Parts: sequence; structure tokens; C-alpha cells
Amino acid sequence: MKLLVFLLLLQLCGSADCRCFCQVTGNLDDCACDVETIDHFNNDQLFPKLQNLLESDYFRFYKVNLNKPCPFWTSSSHCGLRHCAVKPCSPVSSCFDLNQLQLSSAHPQRECVWSFVCFSDETREALLDWSKYDDEAERFCVVDDEASPDSQYVDLLLNPERFTGYKGPEAWQIWNSIYEENCFNFFLSTCLTTTLVVFAARKFYSWLDGQCVEKRAFYRLVSGLHASINIHLSARYLLDDNWFQREWGHNVTEFRQRFDSELTAGEGPKRLRNLYFLYLIELRALAKVLPFFQQPSFHLYTGRPEEDKKHKEQLLQILQLARSFPLHFDERSLFAGDEKEAAKLKEDIRLAFLNISKIMDCVDCFKCRLWGKLQTQGLGTVLKILFSERQIEALPMSSNQRPSFQLSRQEIVSLFNAFGRISTSVRELKNFRSMLAEER
Repeated sequence: MKLLVFLLLLQLCGSADCRCFCQVTGNLDDCACDVETIDHFNNDQLFPKLQNLLESDYFRFYKVNLNKPCPFWTSSSHCGLRHCAVKPCSPVSSCFDLNQLQLSSAHPQRECVWSFVCFSDETREALLDWSKYDDEAERFCVVDDEASPDSQYVDLLLNPERFTGYKGPEAWQIWNSIYEENCFNFFLSTCLTTTLVVFAARKFYSWLDGQCVEKRAFYRLVSGLHASINIHLSARYLLDDNWFQREWGHNVTEFRQRFDSELTAGEGPKRLRNLYFLYLIELRALAKVLPFFQQPSFHLYTGRPEEDKKHKEQLLQILQLARSFPLHFDERSLFAGDEKEAAKLKEDIRLAFLNISKIMDCVDCFKCRLWGKLQTQGLGTVLKILFSERQIEALPMSSNQRPSFQLSRQEIVSLFNAFGRISTSVRELKNFRSMLAEER
């Protein structure tokens, strides 16, 4: 009987679903939370509410400059694949330098249509104050100049993140640069042979375990973002493309190539665990930033008061739900040592992440660049929130006082859409678990 049980366990551990997910369970490193609690909270409670909010006009339009040259190496900035293209909204004039967007039922193609609604004096003054008092020194990513003629609004629902065919040396160069130039000078190339990858990975994790919690956290955030993007590409893969139809769906083989421990020299499950760590960090930021959105002076302004009010109520419900999560990451463990050393480490991380946001301008695939820029700006906003606890606590409840903490519309849109991508990734893991189990 014992022999039968042993053989059964051996067979299960040799299956693809086990090689991808057997290590993706239990408590996460440097956290009091476990994978199962996150799965239940996200999939059953938060995910559907968040997806509904992200379909509203305020969150579906993102202004981005996709024409910035790569600051690090010569790049063609042109993918050539048709699925790499981005369909921007048509540029038009605006009131007080801010375009207001809405959809028109007269356009069944759901093209971008503009609503020319001028602001009240109160709204205009608030916008001017936001611009005037925004603290550039606290930014963790490069912010595109909204006044730039190269910046355009993009409808995120019409330009979803999915597999475009962009891969090979150009794509590897992006991630190699992110890891090699920003993980505090530790070299770990993903282009090494399998034997060397195993050796380098062991050496790297041995080095990482000896680092402070802040450096470990930074690496795991980058790795978690990488894992999330790979999950999206595997979940929305071009399965069929012919004259009659174009079918996008789950590609289990692609998922295994990226996360099967046997095919990734043991790295795949670690990447998935880092995704959950990233989820916790971003969820904690949403819980911490609630007072900012509770201010009476804050509005999700689109020019339609009734809908704006409804969407703000939805937003506050989501943030209250985020705050109710029972096992939040404790950010007090970060930068808790010597004050001068903590300040230097914080600045090192800020500059490293700022560098990552610049690397996004080197991505040749425009759709990949769009979502890369949005998600790095969203994660940069998360770090800004977590490092601004005192300023958020000091926020006034009266609109007559100057706020001590600000978020621009760009930061708000990127913050929630970036978390929406992470939430979707966690939800998609449930689908891939089921698919791989069926193959057993």
C-alpha cells in the first residue's frame, strides 16, 4: 500500500501541473500571507468589481508617448508585426489643456469620441494646484509630457495586452537590461546555457538571501511584473489567424515554456510566487491611499456628474475591500534601519525603478511598449504611495487647504490598470491549473 501511494505521488510530481504549481502554495517569503488566501480574496471578491470599474471612461483612456527614442541603444522603434500596432484616439482641441473622453452610440466601432466640456472655476483651480504642487522628487518613473505633440490618448479596451509575436533577441535585450542594470549590480543573464543558468541561479539566490529585505523586495517586484506579463501573453495567445477568423485564447504549451520548473531550470514556480508578492505590495498601496480618494474635492471627472459619482462610489468600495484584506504586507519592515542608510537605499531603489521606466522606451513592439509603460508607471505609483505614508495621513478633509499628497490622473489610471493586470494574472492561474490538471 505504501509503495502504491509513493508511486502515485511520484507520478503526480512528474506532471506538468505539479512542476508549475506544487511550489506555488503556502506562506510567501518576507510576508505573513499565503497563496491560498490571496487566490480566494482576489478571484471571489476583488477581481469582478475591479474589472467593472476599469471599463469606465475615466480608467479606459490612457495618455502615452509611444514615440520617445530609446535612451540606451539604437532601436528601430518599429516592430513590423501587425499585432504590435496601437490604435490611438484622434487628437482634438481641449478646454484648459485636458481632454475629456466619452463614447458615442453613433459610433458602433467604439472609436474614441471627444466631449468638449469645460471645467468649472473650482475644478480648473484644483487641476492647476495639482500640477503646481506635484513633487517630482518623489516620482519613481518617467512621466510622459501630456503637452507633448507626440502624446496620444489610447483606449485600453481597444488595445488589450496579448501575445503579438514580439520575441527573440530584441525582447530578451529588454529584460536582460532590466535585470542586469537594476538588480544592484548582480549579473544573471537569461541567455546563458541551461547548465550555466542553473549554476548562476543558485549563486544568485544565495546572494539574494544575504541581502536586506528592501533589495529582495525590489527584485521580487520586477520578477513578479515579468511573470504577470508572461501570463497575459500565454492567456491571450493568437491560436488561429486566417482569412475567416482570428482566435485568441489560452496556450498551455506557452505557459509551460515560461513556468514549468523542468523547462525553466527550476525558475518558473519562483516567478509565480513573486507574482503573489507583487499582488500583496500593490494591494497594500490601494489600502493605504484610501484617504486621498475619500477627499470631498476628489472627483473621477469625465463631465457627466451622475456617472462620475457612481464610479467614485465603486472606487471607494474597492479600496475599502482592499483595506479589509486580513494579511497585508507590513511595509514597516522596509527602510527600518539607520536613517541615513535607509534614505540612501530608498533613493537607490527610486533611481533603479526610474531607469526601468526609461527602458520601456526601447521596446520595439508598440503594444508591448504601451502596456509596459502603463504597468511600470502603475508600480512606480505604488512605491510613491508606500513611501508617502506621513503625507497621506496629513491629508486635509477640507477642500480649502492645500493637500500634502497628490496623484495625477495619469498616475491614478496607471495605478488601477496595473493592479487590474496583476489581479487578472492571479485569476488566470486558476484557469491554467485546471487545464494542466486535465492533461494529467
